[in-house]
Amino acid sequence: MTTRWTRRPEDSTWGDWGPDDQLGRLNLIDDEKRRQGAAEVRAGKAFCLSLPLDKPGGTVLNKRRHPPELRPTSLDGRPFFNAHFAEPGAGPTDVVCDDLAILHLQYSTQWDALAHVGAWFDADGTGPSKRYYNGFAEADMQAGATPDAPSKATKLGIEGMAAHGVQGRGVMLDLRRHYGDDHQAIGYDRVMRALEADGAEVAPGDMLCIHTGFADRVLKHEGEPTKELLHETCCSLDGRDAALQRWIIDSGVAVLAADNYAVEAYPAKPGADPCCAALPLHELCLFKLGVHLGELWHLTPLAEWLHAHGRTRFMLTAPPLRLPGAVGSPLTPIATV
Repeated sequence: MTTRWTRRPEDSTWGDWGPDDQLGRLNLIDDEKRRQGAAEVRAGKAFCLSLPLDKPGGTVLNKRRHPPELRPTSLDGRPFFNAHFAEPGAGPTDVVCDDLAILHLQYSTQWDALAHVGAWFDADGTGPSKRYYNGFAEADMQAGATPDAPSKATKLGIEGMAAHGVQGRGVMLDLRRHYGDDHQAIGYDRVMRALEADGAEVAPGDMLCIHTGFADRVLKHEGEPTKELLHETCCSLDGRDAALQRWIIDSGVAVLAADNYAVEAYPAKPGADPCCAALPLHELCLFKLGVHLGELWHLTPLAEWLHAHGRTRFMLTAPPLRLPGAVGSPLTPIATV
């Protein structure tokens, strides 16, 4: 029992690492898991798993999220770009460019913080209220009355993930190799067939990377991507599949990262209850289990190399920005084989 809740969601990990835990299953990435990750480095070859952060391009994928804007900083009302401290021969010779970025933190390759998705849940017997992982409440997600007002997750922000460190053993689930680029939701049975065919094993604390080919297709598309490309191609997990949910619960996987938009199919298949979650895997992972989700990673070159060398495991280094209060973060993950 904690001061925030007297009941927890079924199959959740609330309280398993203490009443104030904000890491969830990142707690399983310990010294031993980092050693296991390091042991997978044999060739010394590194793969960048990030898209350029101005991809996918446009706002067709999500109307709330926009490409990054780069601007110069300013000094005395002038842009500080190609700026110099003195005229030639009259002082220091330095010429300086200095810029800033306006970033929608979940526009491109990203981590979802545990503060990203919560649920209406009766945590204390007084009726449903807005709750997040480990029972944190609406009051912990501060937002102003207008879109321009500051916001801050005072609990469960992405900075906890960054401070813990995200480095350990990654495992590739190559759905594209087995099921192609058709738009389809993949459930437990076909996930198991793909893992078994590749000889892939997932142990508690591993980081599962799911290759669908979506990011690869985005990169190869010239110009602003179309609605058809972004919403009607490639595999995603069937978040409504109870057997798949059970496997994620029982596997002890520390994080899930995919090269598609949301890891799971969105919109999800209709549920039995009209009031069920629209994003069932987000609810399971972020709200119940404390499993961070990675989206829009670039996994194709790594997946192809692993297949060519008969491997499925690698060392994964994937820290987010240490940005206090953020509910998501861009990142540049690196796989080392």
